[in-house]
Amino acid sequence: MQKTLSINEPIFDLVTRDPVVKDIMIELGFQDIAKPGMLQTAGRFMTLAKGIKLKKMDIDSVKLAFQRHGFNIQE
Repeated sequence: MQKTLSINEPIFDLVTRDPVVKDIMIELGFQDIAKPGMLQTAGRFMTLAKGIKLKKMDIDSVKLAFQRHGFNIQE
């Protein structure tokens, strides 16, 4: 069963709903999310879309990584 994530939802909400999201994001290069307190502070206003733009990542690569783990990303 495929799960759906909104690219414009705060990362804190995504990880709270499904903790696997945090592991996928770390795998993609969002290592800051693993720092203590980062998810509870910046993660409340930072969205996946903002993170992709900030890190200058290819959105299609991010989508593929999430798809490999059974997620579908909505823009």
